[in-house]
Amino acid sequence: MIDIAKMKKEYDKIINELSNPELISDWEKFEELSKKKSYLEKVIDKEEELQSVKNKIEENKAILSAREDAELISLAEEEIKTLSDKKNGLEKDLESLLKINESQNPKSVIIEIRAGTGGDEASLFTASLFRMYSRYALNQGWKQKTLDSHPTKLGGYKEIIFELSGKDVWSKIQYEGGVHRVQRIPATEKNGRIHTSTVSVAVLPKPEKTQITIKPDDIKVDFYRASGPGGQHVNKRETAVRITHLPSNIVVTSQNERNQLQNKENGMKILQARILEKKEMEETDKISSKRKTQIKWAKRAEKIRTYNFPQDRITDHRIKKSWHHLEKIMDGELDQIVSALTKSKI
Repeated sequence: MIDIAKMKKEYDKIINELSNPELISDWEKFEELSKKKSYLEKVIDKEEELQSVKNKIEENKAILSAREDAELISLAEEEIKTLSDKKNGLEKDLESLLKINESQNPKSVIIEIRAGTGGDEASLFTASLFRMYSRYALNQGWKQKTLDSHPTKLGGYKEIIFELSGKDVWSKIQYEGGVHRVQRIPATEKNGRIHTSTVSVAVLPKPEKTQITIKPDDIKVDFYRASGPGGQHVNKRETAVRITHLPSNIVVTSQNERNQLQNKENGMKILQARILEKKEMEETDKISSKRKTQIKWAKRAEKIRTYNFPQDRITDHRIKKSWHHLEKIMDGELDQIVSALTKSKI
């Protein structure tokens, strides 16, 4: 049940803030308030339209109860049927609006980084991106927790999955999902040739408890020995976990912690995020192609950025913008890129 009175009060407060002439100097706050105003308008309008339809249904039911005029009764019955269909549609629209707001403003995100083409160099760049996001998270005051990782013997990662939590984490990190391409001379390259490698990044909103419910009967849990580079066992006990979600056939693993319970908790976090992503992708398939192009997870396999080390340049292909001082950016100084992506509304 939505508190429409509370929403209207919040809307009036935002209108008052937007009327402040001094706000124009704070563009980010102005943009944030404008987006919130637009969202609240949609919810309030939809709720008022729904309430109007409900009132009309009750009026027609009163005609049926009176049983005075056969013709009026027939018209009332037809209108109730039409209005009921409209009411169901409005309720679904309103539910979708509330879900969109909930999923687009999560308090935590789960980031998955995987090495693509390029062998060892791709694995090393996976580690470089993980370090970049870790440094940026530290600068933002966010909390970070590694949920699963598969390190290589050269110090890279085949895959690493971690959670970031904190203020504005989704709004600032949401556009990092996609294929990241690196062009540089690997340390192991004897002839000075530039190698091109790719790494994929997925940014998933961490679901709230009410968003995704997983029944115990829907999962299969297996434990095994965690292993590190070269197949050497991290420990001798079966602490690593593999969780299979039977209805969707989604499989996740976690082996970073030293006990089964912690690894299972981490694995469940990853599983919930992937189930939510799958659900949202299925909903995306049902909507118009124009809207699809605006939704991030529909672009998961798209090349979004190139890191050119010989030319000291990073280019984001979506907004056709480049920056120099690549080493500083790789050290976590992502503010200028995040700001440009946020303003572009890609």
